[in-house]
Amino acid sequence: MKLFKSSLIALALAGTTAANAASLAITNAKVHTATSAGVLENATVVIDNGVITAINPESVAADQTIDAQGKVLTPGFIASMNQLGLVEVSAVASSRDASDKKADITFDASLAFNPKSTAIPLTRKGGITRSVVAPRGGDDMFKGQTFVADMSGDFDSVMAANGAVVVELGAESKGSRAMALQKLSNKLEDAEKALAKAKKDDKDDKKDVKRDAQVINALLAGEKPLIAHVDRATDILAVLAMKERFGLNLVLAGAADSVLVMDEIAKANVPVVMSAMRNLPGSFDSLHTNLANAGKLSKAGIKVIITVDGDTHNTHLLRFTVGNAVANGMDYDAALASVTANVADVFGLDSGKIEVGKAADIVLWSADPFELSTKAKQLWISGEAQVLESRQDKLRDRYTTDSDMPRAYIK
Repeated sequence: MKLFKSSLIALALAGTTAANAASLAITNAKVHTATSAGVLENATVVIDNGVITAINPESVAADQTIDAQGKVLTPGFIASMNQLGLVEVSAVASSRDASDKKADITFDASLAFNPKSTAIPLTRKGGITRSVVAPRGGDDMFKGQTFVADMSGDFDSVMAANGAVVVELGAESKGSRAMALQKLSNKLEDAEKALAKAKKDDKDDKKDVKRDAQVINALLAGEKPLIAHVDRATDILAVLAMKERFGLNLVLAGAADSVLVMDEIAKANVPVVMSAMRNLPGSFDSLHTNLANAGKLSKAGIKVIITVDGDTHNTHLLRFTVGNAVANGMDYDAALASVTANVADVFGLDSGKIEVGKAADIVLWSADPFELSTKAKQLWISGEAQVLESRQDKLRDRYTTDSDMPRAYIK
């Protein structure tokens, strides 16, 4: 997968801000690397200037050393296809910025991202260090473009904007699903013809190309992934055919009936973003949902990314969703990759793995992160330690602590 140009700029800036960070060594950890190195027992990970600089070095020299005492160390989890920072209260329209009736393929919701959203500290408590945020769009079948934000809560949290293009296909309450598929195919074909004509006429003036056309051209060049929300097997096959026809960098989202066409998806080398908790049909397009689907796709050789289906405010439950996938047959290492390495590979991120040179987005857990009783003990984003306290924690303490002040008093 190609790294977005905006990501390179953002990473350069991130490296600048982390330049003065103290170095850190985490020793005696059970390190789940999310790489071919697998799990390392009693391992040492060294962090400096916001990146991982050494694993099991012969000697350790760092400003700070933390003895993990055998606890589990993983890459920070990466959430995806949510509206974190765009929705504060779902029932309050003025606090929702993920959609707009007039939104089209150029919609950049990152402009409305709120790093101070109360949902972000709660999400961080679930071991999540970054999120690939997706807009909900409007009436157009193109819902806009994703962006990547870290969960630090800082004002410069948005790391890369104008990423993957989101398109919604499938059943229509009015009309036919065929119209959207035809419209998508026609747009790609028309853009391909326009590019060929411009090349023939020896025209290379990008200033004359409209913004929406520039995005379509980036899809045709494979510079941007196309995330297609599809459930029914026939729709999946239709977009796989478009990938083959136009050379698209395709990602399937939802894909409830993907188990029916696993071989075709695997052959096309197309990743799938899905919830591991869908087990009841929500429509005639999703008759084959099952708790075992994520594991089946992974074993078929498909790169699976697990997400939380539904409300953005439940994103912190991502690790429990993954745990359920493991309980229903998914390989443990594949499950870990589904919220770390796979997301990083598909969306061109420099995190998601405990590997020299990767961003130091890491989490130290009390035990297995996919177990209900486990808690994140410490979490770092680009080498910076983060506070693991949410609004919910503060409310709990406020109303359970004896005080001479009235119950509603704000300290």
